[in-house]
Amino acid sequence: MAETPAEVFEQMKANIKPEKVQGINATYQWDITGDNGGKWYATFSDADGAKIEQGQAESPNITITVAGQDWVDIVNGKLNPQMAFLTGKLKIQGDMTLAMKLQSITG
Repeated sequence: MAETPAEVFEQMKANIKPEKVQGINATYQWDITGDNGGKWYATFSDADGAKIEQGQAESPNITITVAGQDWVDIVNGKLNPQMAFLTGKLKIQGDMTLAMKLQSITG
């Protein structure tokens, strides 16, 4: 179980299956705030599969802003992502449908 945002993204790198990203063709940006914060992005494409890197994406289709511990809790199943969004703990800019696809990509 991941304990920091960096560990979450390392697990995502290891667990994403290329067949799960077929047809998505988008770039996700995460702006993680607070303790252990930072920026990470994932690029999903039919041609290249999945790539997750630390840093700022050039032109993300969606940006997810969340506190570090909240992100870890969401990924570990301790915090419901819809509830986090509704209570303002999770902010999304860009294509909302991509946010809904994220669970099927990493699950």
